[in-house]
Amino acid sequence: MLSKLKLLFIDTVIYGSSTILARSLNYLLVPLYANKLSTFDNGVQTIIYANIALANVLFSYGLETSYLKVVSDSAHRDRDETQLFSTAFLTLFVTSTLFALCIVLFAPLIAQLIGLSATDCTFVRYAALILWIDTLLVIPFAELRLKRKAIQFAIARVVGVIAVVVSAVILIVPLHAGLSGVFIAEAFGSLVSLLLVIPVFSQFRPFFSATQLRDMLRIGLPYVPTGIAGLLIHLIDRNILIRIPLSQREKIYGKGYQPSDIVGIYGRIAAFGVVLQLFIQVFRFAWQPFFLQHAKDPDAKRLFQHVLNISTFFTMFLALAATCFVPDLVRYHYAGSFHLLPPRYWIGLSILPWIFLSYVFDMISTNLSAGILITGNTRYLPVVTFAGAAVTALFCWWLIPVSGMDGAAYAIVAGTVVMCLVMAWYSLKVFPVHYDWLKLVLLFVAGIVLGWFQFFVGPKLPQAEVFIAVKTALLTLYLAFAMTLFREEALLVAVKVGQKFNRK
Repeated sequence: MLSKLKLLFIDTVIYGSSTILARSLNYLLVPLYANKLSTFDNGVQTIIYANIALANVLFSYGLETSYLKVVSDSAHRDRDETQLFSTAFLTLFVTSTLFALCIVLFAPLIAQLIGLSATDCTFVRYAALILWIDTLLVIPFAELRLKRKAIQFAIARVVGVIAVVVSAVILIVPLHAGLSGVFIAEAFGSLVSLLLVIPVFSQFRPFFSATQLRDMLRIGLPYVPTGIAGLLIHLIDRNILIRIPLSQREKIYGKGYQPSDIVGIYGRIAAFGVVLQLFIQVFRFAWQPFFLQHAKDPDAKRLFQHVLNISTFFTMFLALAATCFVPDLVRYHYAGSFHLLPPRYWIGLSILPWIFLSYVFDMISTNLSAGILITGNTRYLPVVTFAGAAVTALFCWWLIPVSGMDGAAYAIVAGTVVMCLVMAWYSLKVFPVHYDWLKLVLLFVAGIVLGWFQFFVGPKLPQAEVFIAVKTALLTLYLAFAMTLFREEALLVAVKVGQKFNRK
């Protein structure tokens, strides 16, 4: 048993580290794109990439998950796994080729449907190529996971991202390829990943089974609506923001901004949410195996209560720290020659506190999902996702014409709050835990008050050094308040840290 848990932990670390490293490398491109491309081009790239994420769900139509399930079952029935691999890959190859060709043929129409002009159809065709290559990677990546070849999986992903970063820098800086260079670099990175998984195709055979495909579709297709709903929570804002009417756009931001400019600014500013996104992703990788392993412990519910308190505090503290300092980092003139984001983007900095705040509720939802997964009531998860997506879409339609980028950020917070509430309702119904809700609300309110205080008081302070000192003092005060509020958890963390140092 212990050996199996050790293997699970090692795989989790490898998959988690590779995912986090890949995402971190990708975000290195944000300052490059912001400084070397116009806000308009950044908007085109943002809206197309948002829809690539949605199209990825349609291109693979749940076949990755169903392949993992069917092959795992076949291992216990002495069935030929190569037939399943061949059937799944051939199916995706044929359908993705047809889908990609349709996108290429109808690119001008699709560009207009997603809020761009017909002249942007070239970039839509690049997107079709990226989608096609990414879909060819679905089954090989699933096979690597099944065979526990986590290192090969990590290498293929990370090297592919490195290829994107390096080729993007070369294409955009010395070669001046512009927006086309962004899409070419992305396609090249996907192609490099595909080349690295070629050994997996050694088991491919020219074989197809309609029966096997039917079994996989029966399992995979139900995941498609849920997957789309989950993506819409974080992507519907871009698709509605690009449709903001001219009169409202000029009323909010003045003249001189096209819809793609607004989306480009919004997308680049929102990208700084990676500060919290990566933290939550690391937690999620460790959290699921942890609560499944300890679900039957006598003190499990008390343990989960401590975890929620500690993880929520750390997320709230990071959100508050990011709210205080990220705008300063964005505005800082590095070496007197460049900004992380040029001044034209700064009109969008007001969305940052709301973007960071949404991740606090995301962390709470991640904690609460334990009750649903422990009891096996996963039928509630689509309800949670669709509720969040519906509220986000509704608030986007309502608030974006009134408040622009800020309205989109408010909508994301509304969606994550609703997801959190619905998750709490179902999770506590099937797995009751007495969480410290009053303390968590006090922690939340204190963070909001301190955040608003530094926002209003900061501009009135005479020197930047004084402002930084005030922000640091506010964070220290918040830390002291949280440690007083959660004395038991603070003591547990202090003891753990002390033991760590004593071993050294």
